Amino acid sequence: MPSYMSKNLVIVESPAKAKTIKKYLGKDFEVLASYGHVRDLVPKDGAVDVEHGFEMKYRVIDKNEKHVKAIISALKDADELWLATDPDREGEAISWHLAELLQEKNALKGKPVKRVVFYEITQREVQNAIQHPREISDALVNAQQARRALDYLVGFNLSPLLWRKVQPGLSAGRVQSPALRLICEREEEIKAFVPREYWTLEARAEKDQQVFSAKLIELSGRKVEQFTLSNTVGALAAKNIVEKAAQGELLVAAVDKKQRRRNPAPPFTTSTLQQEANRKLGFAASRTMRAAQQLYEGIDIGGETVGLITYMRTDSVSLSQDALADLRKTIAEQFGADAVPAEPRFYKTKSKNAQEAHEAVRPTAAARLPKQMAAHLTPDQAKLYELIWKRTVACQMQQALFDTVSVELRAGQDNAFRASGSTLVEPGFIAVYSQSFDTPSGKENDDDDKDKRLPPLNVGDRVRLADLVADQHFTEPPPRYTEASLVKTLEEYDIGRPSTYASIISTLLARDYVRLDGKAFTPTDVGMIVNRFLTEHFTRYVDYEFTAHLEDDLDAVSRGEKQWKPLLADFWTAFKQRVDEKQELSRSEVSEARQLGTDPVSGKPVSARLGRFGPFVQIGTKEDPDKPRFASLRANQRIDTITLDDALALFSLPRTLGQLPSGEDVQVNIGRFGPYVRYGSTFVSLKKDDDPYTIELPRAIELIEQKKAALEAATLKTFGDTGIKIIKGRFGPYITDGKRRARIPKGKTAEDLSVFECEAYLAEAEKAAPKKGATKKAAAKKATKKAATKKAATKKATAKKAAPKTASPE
Repeated sequence: MPSYMSKNLVIVESPAKAKTIKKYLGKDFEVLASYGHVRDLVPKDGAVDVEHGFEMKYRVIDKNEKHVKAIISALKDADELWLATDPDREGEAISWHLAELLQEKNALKGKPVKRVVFYEITQREVQNAIQHPREISDALVNAQQARRALDYLVGFNLSPLLWRKVQPGLSAGRVQSPALRLICEREEEIKAFVPREYWTLEARAEKDQQVFSAKLIELSGRKVEQFTLSNTVGALAAKNIVEKAAQGELLVAAVDKKQRRRNPAPPFTTSTLQQEANRKLGFAASRTMRAAQQLYEGIDIGGETVGLITYMRTDSVSLSQDALADLRKTIAEQFGADAVPAEPRFYKTKSKNAQEAHEAVRPTAAARLPKQMAAHLTPDQAKLYELIWKRTVACQMQQALFDTVSVELRAGQDNAFRASGSTLVEPGFIAVYSQSFDTPSGKENDDDDKDKRLPPLNVGDRVRLADLVADQHFTEPPPRYTEASLVKTLEEYDIGRPSTYASIISTLLARDYVRLDGKAFTPTDVGMIVNRFLTEHFTRYVDYEFTAHLEDDLDAVSRGEKQWKPLLADFWTAFKQRVDEKQELSRSEVSEARQLGTDPVSGKPVSARLGRFGPFVQIGTKEDPDKPRFASLRANQRIDTITLDDALALFSLPRTLGQLPSGEDVQVNIGRFGPYVRYGSTFVSLKKDDDPYTIELPRAIELIEQKKAALEAATLKTFGDTGIKIIKGRFGPYITDGKRRARIPKGKTAEDLSVFECEAYLAEAEKAAPKKGATKKAAAKKATKKAATKKAATKKATAKKAAPKTASPE
């Protein structure tokens, strides 16, 4: 430890982590939080200067400026600066940026800067890290800078192209785009899938009053495959053959008894933790990482604040010798000495770049049982801690041992069934999942672990054939990706890294490229079109192998095996050329219309496509003498699946529902602010659950009456039968006659105003309001000016051969 005569300033990312560490280091250490990154690239064109060796231009992040000032102020009273950010590329980069920034501001004044890392926030590990400081790793920093530069170059060049060719506000990311491709390709597989019929024949047999099932495996001397019985006729014929041959009983022809051992799964990496939390707890990747971060940074467990798990961003499945000893001791105490294997289990890490010095995600102390910790944790923290604790403890326990039996039962000479059973003899690690810890996590046991018992059966025994059941089945398309299966696939393809999986998924959802239907991802129309654009025109950059190879190169930079700027140069040369080639693409080439058929009324073609404001269907073409008719798709409709009938139904609006007792027609339609009911000149918005295509007159009248009642309650003053009222609105009282609207001048109240003053204010407001034609002309003029400015900016950017100015980085 450093001399306690000196004053030390320690910097970590978060205030929670700072609070925990402060308690371990004592009064001579001040611990402050940087609140994440302190600097980022300037948010404009040229932040990565491709003309001058990929020089990166940074600035302080606005929201963190006050935290930087606090660090500079505290540094004045300190003799040494300790950078204790997270032990990964991002953490290393935060430390480097802070050191660079403090140097630029002349705040260091020659004071020593020391980098310390720890993988668990416990007193022992933190103090041990302070005793073994190191320098900031240039290799890790360069890898992070290269990653950030690549993301910027892709985002700042591809995104504006998408804005112009597809729809404003879109983005393309170096890693998010291959992930989108996975989801879209799976959707295409599902769309192209043709179900195939098949049948199974199952015998219900009985011995000693115990009924068990057996599947048909041989029919008329031939092995039964999945599609041997492919229709009703074949299934019923097979049933008749077996019934005649069996004559009400089956003969036990063979009994095969074995023992099966099942090993526990390795401890969690970031990826497997996200997968399992999604599968068993229903957590999104971001929710898992949020709870894990809290468990890592420190929890008050009754007077003591301590990190309950090790660092949660890791590719490693290794466990330290201390952790192994701790786990074996806890297993013996909780499950008995027999549950502890003779030697610890060691797991081999699959990830090419995993550092064995890092550990798997594990409890910092196995003796802290989930049931003891639950009282100090939020529900999410408790569920995740139990999941991690069980997985880690289980990985160091004995195998589970099953007795299995497979029995062949014959119906005559040429037909056979097979029945299988298993019994758990020694639970081994499965015991950890059956033990209750009084926390609200989901069921941990797999169905494979349940006993499937058969009655005692020996060769030569005859059992009663109670029934034969023929079941129809259809093959199913591949399932849509869930968060768990997407993370697993990204890891298998080597796309992204543990720290990026959650942000990849969040970005796809935030951009509305995909939506979650239950747990499954479904691509939106925008997502499908963006993916088609990228796969057709930027094939290399959404290629799985190319993306994985680039990740390997970045890993090599982090190990000091490659230089980062030549890597950027190689990428940029080919990428920029491709972007320039695609500038002249037309919108119709990118977002091609899907032809649905012909409108039976007008005889005009009906098509579906993506417009600047979302997907829509269209009757007619722009070449027709009459203007085409347009209708937006509903939320649950997609361009690639909508039918002609569904499209024509969208043109059924406005619908006339009937008449009010007063004789006024009631219509329903969709306007710029959503669906509404209209009677006379009055509009009433539909509620969230009301469908404009199916709503009927009684419900419309109910909504009208509700609005009338609300309006009456908000009416402050009326003026006889003039129709003029003063209403209490969201932004203050106003005057209206049903058509015009005017604010009440300051200093006036509803009680002060006469009908003549109200009429004067309404006339004045009407006079001041711009005419509809003038408004359109002004808007057109503004749009023309904006387009001209944008065109000039594009020309200027092309001349400079720099990234466009209109996008924000990914």
